[in-house]
Amino acid sequence: MADEQEKLLDEAKGIVKVQAFQMKRCLDKAKLMDGLKHASTMLSELRTSLLSPKSYYELYMATCDELRHLELYLLDEFQKGRKVSDLYELVQYAGNIVPRLYLLITVGTVYIKTNEYSRKDILRDLVEMCRGVQHPLRGLFLRNYLLQCTRNVLPDQLEPGQFAEGQDPGKIDDSIDFILLNFAEMNKLWVRMQHQGHSRERERRERERMELRILVGTNLVRLSQLEMVQVDMYSRLVLPGILEQVVSCRDAIAQEYLMECIIQVFPDEFHLSCLASFLEACAELQPLVNVKNIVIALIDRLAQFATREDSPGIPGNIQLFNIFSDEISSIIRARPEMPPEDIVSLEVSLMNLAHKCYTERVDMIDTVLKNTKDLFTNADISVVEHRTPVGRELEKLLKIPIDSYNDVMIVLSLEHFIPLLNCYDYSGRREMSAYLINNVIDNSTLIPTPEKVETILTIVGPLICDQSDGPTAEQSRQEDKEEWEEEQSLMGRLVHLLVAPEPDQQYLVLTAARKHLSAGGALRLPHTLPPLVFQAYQLARRFHTAMDTDDKWDAKVEKIFKFCHSTVSTLVKAEMAELPLRLFLQGALACNSIPFTNHETVAYEFMSQAFSLYEDEISDSRAQLAAITLIIATFQQMTCFSEENHDPLRSQCALAAAKLLKKPDQCRGVLAVSHLFWSGASRATMGKPTKDGKKVLDCLKKGLKIAKQCMDPLVQVQLFVEILNHYVLFYEAGCENITIEMMSEIVKLVGEELAGLEQGDESEQIGQHFNNTVEHMKVKRDAEGSTVYKGLEL
Repeated sequence: MADEQEKLLDEAKGIVKVQAFQMKRCLDKAKLMDGLKHASTMLSELRTSLLSPKSYYELYMATCDELRHLELYLLDEFQKGRKVSDLYELVQYAGNIVPRLYLLITVGTVYIKTNEYSRKDILRDLVEMCRGVQHPLRGLFLRNYLLQCTRNVLPDQLEPGQFAEGQDPGKIDDSIDFILLNFAEMNKLWVRMQHQGHSRERERRERERMELRILVGTNLVRLSQLEMVQVDMYSRLVLPGILEQVVSCRDAIAQEYLMECIIQVFPDEFHLSCLASFLEACAELQPLVNVKNIVIALIDRLAQFATREDSPGIPGNIQLFNIFSDEISSIIRARPEMPPEDIVSLEVSLMNLAHKCYTERVDMIDTVLKNTKDLFTNADISVVEHRTPVGRELEKLLKIPIDSYNDVMIVLSLEHFIPLLNCYDYSGRREMSAYLINNVIDNSTLIPTPEKVETILTIVGPLICDQSDGPTAEQSRQEDKEEWEEEQSLMGRLVHLLVAPEPDQQYLVLTAARKHLSAGGALRLPHTLPPLVFQAYQLARRFHTAMDTDDKWDAKVEKIFKFCHSTVSTLVKAEMAELPLRLFLQGALACNSIPFTNHETVAYEFMSQAFSLYEDEISDSRAQLAAITLIIATFQQMTCFSEENHDPLRSQCALAAAKLLKKPDQCRGVLAVSHLFWSGASRATMGKPTKDGKKVLDCLKKGLKIAKQCMDPLVQVQLFVEILNHYVLFYEAGCENITIEMMSEIVKLVGEELAGLEQGDESEQIGQHFNNTVEHMKVKRDAEGSTVYKGLEL
């Protein structure tokens, strides 16, 4: 088929080329009549019915290019004064109608350009005569040629002014009539293509029609280029003429294309002044026309116009939102078979318009949400599936207020946002929850009241606890662990934005949040409760800061620590150990820094809870060492205990360290305990370091004794170096119980043991550690005026 088309086209173009050459030779010899004969033969090729629209277009372009030579020749002759009388009548004797009309248009254009006859009469004559060609393809291209040739000669003035008899130049109304008549005739030809040939070729015909649509649309472009056409003339003459043709042609392809064409080619001010008539025409279009696309294109265009920098804005007398809202409702009523996704996409467009043109009117956004919810109710849609066309449109709709305002407080104030969001299935609600939280985090929006906390945590329920229509936390985590953890981390970050301006209000905010978050289950709690606990510790400090203005601050702080205690206990009940242990220790430190009445009792309770967790729940030896080190480090920083409480805790630390399963762990635990006897402080020492040199030395000796029991030589030497470092630390800190002899003995011991180790990376690292320590001691000893390490042989 393609080869055949190519062959036919090549043949036709060959004839055009030969006849054009002959025509130019005749014109060069001033043989006009012979030239016209060759032109007529050349144009006869356009009488073919065998070419496809695409091939015919190529032939048409080649022929018109050649025809241009004839037009330029005639113009030149006429301007030199060599007029050929009655040429306009003469060319009408051409044998066939297609060449005759092409020649007539060419000569007619020359006559208009040289003011030979009345412009008005020639234009009317040409557009009427073109009716002689009723074959759709040939007729469309012929009328397109007429439109191209007259492009620069159409009258574009309101009144013609003075003119000689028979020389009427015409006025703007004549141009409008000319183009509208040409448009109507071209549209009829274009529509007629649909009904030619066999019904099984319908798809091919539709495809060919779409290729030719721009020929019809060019008429509307010409109308929009007439400078004298202003709003009143557009609404009185131009638009009614176009719409009458569009509605009466009763062809879905033509109607949809031409309505979109009107929107594209005419200015926004014209649309604003003629909205009602345009939208009324939309209601009269064929059922197969996708009215949604037309209305959305118009709404989007006007919304862009309203937000342009140089735009005067929407005139106050035009209630744009209400007009479109009513129109959309009437379209939906008139088209009961309209798919729900198309309806929602109309509402998306309307919401965009509301936001761009009436930014302050949040009520309009809510109206659109309500309309959409009512549409679902009327269509008996109780659940909207997320990954469907209607689900995707609903997602666009719900994201507009979130993205537009970037303030979740405004979104929460929309009465119909949550009911509409709840129409989604689990997947849709989960996706929207994550989107909403991301927006809150990105904009650092604070949630300041318990009511708002209730609302937002209800909205994002799918991320907080298992839903009846969704998978369990365990299943979600198995499906996509990375995504699940990302969502839970979002929830943790959200908690940090639950901040009220007043401390009393903040306590209510945290209580409201805990009510929701506690229902999350064992997998979610580690992500959501720790931030809540830290928020509470911060709140306790806020109350302490405001102690001068709030005489009940003491009781409030205690209440907060009880809140924290029960929150951390929830994690313990969910069979966690290390996380609650750390949170209890953080609580003890917070108590230590806030001197409320019962702070020692509460701190003791937090420390003892940490010990209980350590003893009952942590069994892995590595985790045990990490935990006891953490407990000792926390206890060392605390100064609020009386000797009565300090002593049992200290003893408990020493006992726990000595009970560790592995000897290296025991050794390191005992070394950690040594710090409690030196820098640990209590109320008995007035908050100053204890500096009990005897107990420190006992710990170091015990550590050395345990280290000597280790079987692995590498580990043993590593421990000796660590013990040496502890001796150095306490000696330099002023512990008088540590003597130079003791240090000398350990240095000698490490040196001997190191020598016996096999060479390797680990032994090299240990050796480097030891050398660095010795080097440090040497530098201190040899410093000018130094008294430390005197007599130490290194």
